[in-house]
Amino acid sequence: MTSLLLFLFAFGIGAAVHAQGIEWETLNDEATSLYKQGHYDRAVVVAKKALAVAEEAVGRDHPAVATSLNNLALLYKTQGQYAQAEPLYRRSLAIYEKALGPNHPAVATSLNNLAEIYHTQGQYAQAEPLYRRSLAIREKALGPNHPDVAISLENMAALFRKTGREKEAEVLEKRAADIRAIKR
Repeated sequence: MTSLLLFLFAFGIGAAVHAQGIEWETLNDEATSLYKQGHYDRAVVVAKKALAVAEEAVGRDHPAVATSLNNLALLYKTQGQYAQAEPLYRRSLAIYEKALGPNHPAVATSLNNLAEIYHTQGQYAQAEPLYRRSLAIREKALGPNHPDVAISLENMAALFRKTGREKEAEVLEKRAADIRAIKR
């Protein structure tokens, strides 16, 4: 979850909401800590509060709200509560697309997260186009050898293995391994 958290101030929050921004960040840190400790129910309560603070501070259509939605969805997903996670991931995706544009890396992450919900539930036909779009965005925005591209390749490979497409999976896994082997 830590890797998915984006800092509120990275999105240009002004001084007028500085205190709420600090509260939002503190709540996200607390939710992350609870998540890491496996206290998911308590983390959900804190993540909901972080979402409410973000919505009050910057409005319902701000990337900080999308981040809070994504974090809350992750907590639900971790607990197998896919029906609760899916609409949150969808709303997060819509906000990121509108606020940051359809080819932003945050959009790719949201697409990947939504695809994982479908993948986990065996809804492979719904997951695949989302994984493909996420991969395309990451390749274009981050470059073909970025570690996030490797994540997309590995996720698609796992989906291909589940659907009996072993050769396609192997190609993607090799490419992901090559990316991971690059010294950074």
